[in-house]
Amino acid sequence: MPRQNEPSERTCIVARTAKPVAELIRFVAAPDGLIVPDLRHRLPGRGVWLTADRTTVETAERRHLLEKALSGNVRVEPGLADRVEDLLLAAATGALALARKAGTVIGGFGKVEAALAAEPVVGLIHAREAAPDGVAKLQAAARRRFGDGGLPVIRCFGGEQLDLAFGRTNVIHAALLAGVASDNVLARVGAFVRYCGGGRPDGADARSFDALPELNDLSAGTVGTL
Repeated sequence: MPRQNEPSERTCIVARTAKPVAELIRFVAAPDGLIVPDLRHRLPGRGVWLTADRTTVETAERRHLLEKALSGNVRVEPGLADRVEDLLLAAATGALALARKAGTVIGGFGKVEAALAAEPVVGLIHAREAAPDGVAKLQAAARRRFGDGGLPVIRCFGGEQLDLAFGRTNVIHAALLAGVASDNVLARVGAFVRYCGGGRPDGADARSFDALPELNDLSAGTVGTL
């Protein structure tokens, strides 16, 4: 969100069109001249803006548009699109850890199954490596209560990210319960999914992405809801 008195829109230097800042990523030059992403829009200095999807970042890197826009003794190290993806995933993982501390996320197959029957669940999480039978059982439980398409499904986390967020090992399934912290998880995951969906063809890597309901237009990854 823009700060008070700041513009609510900025121009993407690739698309050359104005967009809401929530749909963009800001880049600035660090003191050593390295161009870095400023996901929270807080770093000092003049910034330039890119649409928050992988294709746009790759295009800007390939055409050296960030260096041209910022000018001076600045540089972009190779692999910028990958670093942005890693930062967005880290932000989503951090939001999940905060939700756990706030008590709005639970982990473990049995606890998730029980929550789907009675708790105010607002999202279902499966690790990327989750076994199909476990996923299918929880999906069936979710359908019985919420119907088809009624619950966001998140599959962008690997077991390592879930273990980190929960502070323990072997977390495969989790559920988000209603609350501000869970809303933040959904927002962070949404940003990550949109970024990856912008330029990753089906099957391009081991990650799969089940969309949130409002992200059904994604063309990449595994798109769908319960």
